Amino acid sequence: MRAYGFTTVGGPENEAFLDVGVPTPGPGELLVRVRAAGVNPGDWKLREGSYGVAGPAVLGREVAGTVEQVGPDVDGFAVGDEVFGGCPGMVGGWAELALVTASFAAHRPDGVSPEDAAVLPVAAGTAHDALTGLALPAGATLVVNGAGGGVGIAAVQLARARGLVVVGTAGPAKHDLIASYGATPVAYGPGVTERIREAAPGGVDAVFDLVGGEALRTVAVLAGDRSRVRSVADKELAKELGGGEVVRDRSTAVLTELARLVAAGELTPHVTDVRPFEDAGAALAAVEHGHTRGKVALRLR
Repeated sequence: MRAYGFTTVGGPENEAFLDVGVPTPGPGELLVRVRAAGVNPGDWKLREGSYGVAGPAVLGREVAGTVEQVGPDVDGFAVGDEVFGGCPGMVGGWAELALVTASFAAHRPDGVSPEDAAVLPVAAGTAHDALTGLALPAGATLVVNGAGGGVGIAAVQLARARGLVVVGTAGPAKHDLIASYGATPVAYGPGVTERIREAAPGGVDAVFDLVGGEALRTVAVLAGDRSRVRSVADKELAKELGGGEVVRDRSTAVLTELARLVAAGELTPHVTDVRPFEDAGAALAAVEHGHTRGKVALRLR
């Protein structure tokens, strides 16, 4: 069958359409005929060798589609079900047929498109788990450092739905978008701490970081409780500063809740670029080079 991935670890020149065998679902897995797949920064990082996967390998961490086969020890799913979820090892989704981890899959509601569902497991799932771990009460103030990206936009929306006050750092081009979801946008760069203090005169209760490095170090000092600093971009620095990393809950329950929020109009996956499978390389290049304003999805059928 046809798939898209990379032949050897390295740059975009190693990407290619591949002819691969149809995988067989093992215990706890589903075989899904893919309708749509998400495109994430983790895809090009995988190709570059960040996660230790050698080529040839199929890219793609999250998909939506129709169940073709149910593996052993799987309950709650049947052939013909419309589902979405994450791929085992977070690879293999950019293909006509892909394996999906049943414990990290959910039924796709009729009111949620395949493209919207396909992009939920990674970005919205990460944001959901970060907020759950922080366990902030309604009325608390959260700084989302790097609020203009896929995880950041989801975090802003989910935090506002929990009754949090949100300040989001981002470049000026993303300020209107961040404000439209109920957060106060603040520009990156020199003076950012003063701008955040002005936007949150009552203080900052927690920081969710998506940037890392000095940008994280600069804003972390604002958190009233350093244990409420979380980062997915710089886990070691977050720990050094007294915080920690986001503990993922890759579960059916989380995906079901996210789909419910989308269907209810309380969460917008913010898919702004849907491309045919033929354009997989260009789609990944757009994400890799930061030329996107929202989530990117591939449509396979």
